[in-house]
Amino acid sequence: MIKAAILTISDKGSRGEREDKSSQVIREVIKEIDAETTLYSIVPDEKELIIEKLQEMKKEVDLILTTGGTGVGPRDVTPEATRSVIEKELPGYGEVMRMEGFKVTPRAIGSRAIAGIAGRCLIINLPGSPKAVEECLRVILPVIPHTIELIKGEVGECARK
Repeated sequence: MIKAAILTISDKGSRGEREDKSSQVIREVIKEIDAETTLYSIVPDEKELIIEKLQEMKKEVDLILTTGGTGVGPRDVTPEATRSVIEKELPGYGEVMRMEGFKVTPRAIGSRAIAGIAGRCLIINLPGSPKAVEECLRVILPVIPHTIELIKGEVGECARK
């Protein structure tokens, strides 16, 4: 069982002005890799608040999935906050999400989503829209359990047979 946290970054959502549909999509999709959401929080697009939540959550879960704040708007600071928390960046996650997203819409190249390792936790930034969350999560879903096993030192051999 993978213990997961969802951190939604949304000014409107944090004020109760918008329903958080993206976190619902995440909850459903990650069940397919035997992941259970044990923590959930929603914060405004404030870098220091995002950092604080990531620091708290990483101590209690194997996986943190953020949603929102990955675009190019002035308040989109999720990648910067994530970089402040991770020790190792995993660029392949963001690259493949943008590549697959581009097949649906050219706007996907504007995503700045990143992923990385913080302690023994995998953190992945996802977009804010429920549709984009599902598209991006589905493309990376198969590799998440293996990455978590590697982070925890539970895999001895990575070579494919």
